[in-house]
Amino acid sequence: MTEIGTPMANVTVRGPEAPRNLEALDPVFTVSDLSVFYGDYEAVREVDMLIGNREITAMIGPSGCGKSTVLRCFNRMNDLIPGARPAGKILYHGEDLYGDHVDPIEVRRRIGMVFQKPNPFPKSIYDNIAYGPRVNGMKGKMDDLVEQALTQAALWDEVKDKLKQNALSLSGGQQQRLCIARAIAVKPEVILMDEPCSALDPIATTKIEDLMQQLARDYTIVIVTHNMQQAARVSHRTAFFTAEVDDKGVRHGRLVEYDETSRIFTNPTDKRTEDYITGRFG
Repeated sequence: MTEIGTPMANVTVRGPEAPRNLEALDPVFTVSDLSVFYGDYEAVREVDMLIGNREITAMIGPSGCGKSTVLRCFNRMNDLIPGARPAGKILYHGEDLYGDHVDPIEVRRRIGMVFQKPNPFPKSIYDNIAYGPRVNGMKGKMDDLVEQALTQAALWDEVKDKLKQNALSLSGGQQQRLCIARAIAVKPEVILMDEPCSALDPIATTKIEDLMQQLARDYTIVIVTHNMQQAARVSHRTAFFTAEVDDKGVRHGRLVEYDETSRIFTNPTDKRTEDYITGRFG
């Protein structure tokens, strides 16, 4: 096992300091014995974890380990996939996220999603941001809402003079920040990000990472990333998932280890985590 304080695989851990241990965590999500099925196939099994308020939690692991599947459970995006169903519990501030009384549309308003590929609407920059507040009947001066969202997404200064311009004319990095601003505009509490930088160049990636750290002052952020360096740079806590093969030869995603990011990358408790981080597999 690697000694404490010795980053593995040349990963520099310089992210925000985790403010609390798990025992003292103020959880936004409490995940208990979560399994996710697609039809009869159990894609992910028996996940237990807590997601802390106003923290950045990173999910890492090889392809096919179920991390994106788990992420989509947090705002019920898997409901849109025929045959997908969760088992176990996900509590959101103590309320069952999948309870019969819960409106999934309201869930997605409170828990926003930013996808791997920027997906601005084929509308003006202004209308991209204003769309959500209008649909949700939010009150207030729309110009102020748009400016606030774009400012929080570190994009206002770059687009304030071209708000009527089609959003598709922006660069890839600007489009992704626009999508973050669009998510912020409806005043969520949580922002989910599924590999938000995988299609971006290093400069745009740095801007998104800096933005995530700023947003964590006001929002809870959960990010799926294949980039271990990114997880080490930006997150408070990291969850490592892997895919296990059962005695029938079927792969299932499993959560192996979840801890403060500094510990995951310098002194993991499970050898599978160390093997992944040091590049021995994955």
